[in-house]
Order: sequence, then C-alpha cells, then structure tokens
Amino acid sequence: MKTKRLGDMLVEMNFITDQQLNEALTIQKQEHERLGTTLVRHGFITESQMVDALRLQLGIDYIDLSKTDIAPEMSQYIPKKLAKQNRMVPVSVSKDNLFIAMADPTNFLALEDARKASKKNIIPMIAAGNAVDHAINTLYGNEGAAQAMAQMRAEAGISDDEVVTSAADQTIDTSEESAPTIRLVNSIIERAYVENASDIHWEPSEKDLVIRMRIDGHLHKILTIPHNLMEPVISRLKIMSRMDIIERRVPQDGRARVRIKGKDIDLRISTLPSIYGENIVIRILRRDGSKLNRRGIGIPEAEDAKITKLLSLTSGVIMIVGPTGSGKSSTMYTLVSELLSESTNMISLEDPVEYNMNGAIQVQINEKVGLTFASGLRAILRQDPDIICVGEIRDSETAEIAMRAAMTGHLVITTIHTEDAISAIDRLKDMGVAPYLISAGLRGIISQRLLRRICTNCREVEQVSPEKLQLSKLKNRPGRIFYHGRGCDMCFNSGYRGRIGDFEVLVMNDALRHCITSGGDKQEFQRLAKETGYISMLENADKLVEDGITTVDEVLRTVSELED
Repeated sequence: MKTKRLGDMLVEMNFITDQQLNEALTIQKQEHERLGTTLVRHGFITESQMVDALRLQLGIDYIDLSKTDIAPEMSQYIPKKLAKQNRMVPVSVSKDNLFIAMADPTNFLALEDARKASKKNIIPMIAAGNAVDHAINTLYGNEGAAQAMAQMRAEAGISDDEVVTSAADQTIDTSEESAPTIRLVNSIIERAYVENASDIHWEPSEKDLVIRMRIDGHLHKILTIPHNLMEPVISRLKIMSRMDIIERRVPQDGRARVRIKGKDIDLRISTLPSIYGENIVIRILRRDGSKLNRRGIGIPEAEDAKITKLLSLTSGVIMIVGPTGSGKSSTMYTLVSELLSESTNMISLEDPVEYNMNGAIQVQINEKVGLTFASGLRAILRQDPDIICVGEIRDSETAEIAMRAAMTGHLVITTIHTEDAISAIDRLKDMGVAPYLISAGLRGIISQRLLRRICTNCREVEQVSPEKLQLSKLKNRPGRIFYHGRGCDMCFNSGYRGRIGDFEVLVMNDALRHCITSGGDKQEFQRLAKETGYISMLENADKLVEDGITTVDEVLRTVSELED
C-alpha cells in the first residue's frame, strides 16, 4: 500500500490547511529542508503534532524518553558524533536488533550509517526532538564519567599527583589525556552547565555517592558513583577550591573558576561532614552578568516604569527583597549594570562576588580578617562613591550605615531577606533601625519570586476547582480559562520548562514616610501604598496565570501565602 505524503496527512488530521501546506512547500524549496522541519520551524505545527503524523505515516512506535532509562553501555553502539549529527540515540538492544529513538525517522541515510556503525539491524522509533537532544546529552555526558570510573577501578591506586592541578583558572578537560578523577569531576560539572543547573549536590550514602542537580529550582538525580571511588572525587573537588584535603571534621568553603565551552564559570563550593562522608554542594555562577536585562528577568511593563523612576534618583536606598533562591542577585546586577558609566564611581560589597562588572570596584567580604559589610561600608564612604551596592543587609549596623549614606547623597542598592515589599519595613524596624532613618533614606523596594513557566509544547486548558482557586486567592471571573502542562518529552514530564520572575515595586512618598515615623500599622501602610499605584506580587501572578505563562499550582506554592 502506498504511504501517504506527510503534508497530505497533516491536512487530513486538521493540523494545517491546504493554504498553509502550500506556503510551507514554497518555503521548503527556498530553504532546502525537509518538509517537517520547515513546518515546525515556521510555526505551522508543533513538534508533538509532527510526531503524531509521522507515527501514522510510517507505522512506527513512539517512545517517551522522559520515562525511559538508557543504560550507559548503549553509547558503545552509536558514536557520539553520529548521534548528535543525526539526532538519534540508542535505547536498547535485543540480539541483533538495535532500537534507536530519532527526531526524524525518515532520515534513511542516518539509519544506514547507524547500521554500519553498530553492525546491528536498526529498529527506528520516533521521539520529540528536544527529548532526543536531552537523551544524547545524558547518555554521552555520563559516558565520560562512566569511562573515567572504569579507569579508576582498573588502577591500583590514584596518587595525589594525578589529581592535583592549579587552583587558578582551569579549562574543563574531559580528554583521554586527563587523569580519570579529573575527567570524572569535569564531565559532571560540564553536564551541569549544559543542563543549566544552578547547583550540584554530591551526597555520600552507605553504598555510593549520589549526584543530584538543581534545575529550575528542583533537584534531579543524575548519577551515582561507587563508594570506593568517593574519596579521590571529594579530594579533587577540595583541591580545585583550595580547601584542606586532610580536614574532614569541620565544614569548609572554597571557590574555583573553570572555563566550559569558551565561557568562564565560577564555582562556589562548600563541604559538610556527614555520617557517610563529606557532603559537597557546588553553586554554579555564570560570569555573564552583562547579558542580564530587565525584560530577560521578567519585569512587567508597569513595574518597569517604577524601577526607571527609582534608578533616575541620585540618592536614597533601593532594596531588593525575597527569600533565598528568588533571583535577588540577578535583579541587583541587572539594575547596577544600567548605572555604570565613566562619570560614576560605583563600589560594591559582596559575599560572594557572583558576576564581574566592568567599570565597578567590587569588594569581596572576608569576615576572617574583619572585612564585614559594616566595616566595608564605612571604608567605601571614604572612597568618594556615587553608587554603593551592598550585597546583603544582615544586621542593624549595616542597615543604619546604608540609610545614613543615602541621606548624605549616595545611591545605595542592596538586598535583604524578607517576604514582600511591605514586610521589609518591619524587618528594618526589628533590626533596630530608627523609623526616622528608614523614612528619610528609603526610596523604593522591589520584591520578587520565581515561578515555573508552563511548557509551551504540552500546554492545555485545565479545570481548576473552586476550592483551589480560593486557596490561591486568585480571581474567579466567569468564563476564565486556566492552563497547565500535561507533561511531555520536551519538559521531561513535569509540565514546566524554565522560570519567570514575579515582581512588586513599592515607591516611597510623603504619606508612606509619615506612616513609618508615626508608627502606623500594616493595614494603613497597605492602603497608602495602593494609592501610589502599588501592585502586589499576587496581582502580577494573576496576570501571568491569565496569560497562560504559569499555573494556579505555582501561585499557590509560591505567592499565595503572602496575602493575609
């Protein structure tokens, strides 16, 4: 029976119209691409629709790679270069049959290359392109680690000479010439960079060392290392960060700088003794702060205008507030980078310095030698600064000095741990800062959270119960439509892909200042804030839900508890 053409099948399935098919065919002739590639790239169909059509056209099986564990030894059948070039990944083998997941199973030349490389009969299966790419990175990313572990096992012992390298700038090297311990550690760090992870957790257990990575705010298990290989790995990490490799009884902190794929990456490394060995967490700091911008971090238009007003000031304190992991540092660097110029003297106090800013004097806090935020801030005031950036206000002394600096003509940008913009006032009072200093020095407060984005590939309408809406405190307007992600290969079955900031900006005025000095309560302060055009995080989150960017569940998890 003659196989139907892909375009005709897509029309029959009502994925595209005849007119759209003709448009795509015209573009295809110009770009010399496969029709399916053209249709997806130019937005005529989604990748999932393409997968459905190819399944019917070719009569082959679909595989959900997000639910499939691929054994590391599968990498021996298809070379990494061939897999990446043709977007194919070996999944399993049965006697003479090799099952391969492909983004485009109609690529018959690739199938023939796979047959020659593996010397097996190839059984193609179809999978989403992004899922194939992720599976390739996972399989061949772990391949380097697996080979390094095999070599470590084969060696009688690994001396310090084989693992010691300079603690200065290092280029991640996973070549065969490197010592196996170095290759193992570097392959894991490179994998974290590719996955856009913020942290790597090295967690010892009774039987092995578990590697987990925090991606989009959630931890994912990536790899396990046998317990008898744990010590050289831990030693390697401690040497990279200039820690004492002999000391295992007390926590240690260190830093390292590496270069991955031409990019400079800072690593902040901490150890914590546990009953099975030293637990290590690496914070990955990408040194590309210059690429941050307000739109990129998700600041909405209404809040953007308020921030522009705040940044136009020449004195006063601008505070950025939120819990750990809410993106405060990214926002601070974004705003500070806009203020850098040849005519301004900008000095920052940071712990740690996360991004390098050309044109700014950046000072690293070192409490061991007495360089604290408070002492550093006093020293900065003698350096003729125009703009002062204080990484975090941790005590009343630092807060008071910052307020007084603002009152003497300096613009101070800083962060503080608190729940929302209005609570920041109470936090300063709890620290012991006099109300008159707060009202005189404070100019504005930016509060934020990070919400996970709905995966655009599997987004669909969701029925939300009245009870959940009530708990989330979102508006229940008649006929309102809610969305969620059902889970797919492209988001690894989570329904979410990426994150976006949820912001609120409070700009101080005379009425709010009087409320602070007169001891007004929170309800009165909220009423006066509303009169300034203040929009709460919950209201901004409601807009993100309305636009189908995030879900009710995310708002319930992250923002709703802020509203009394």
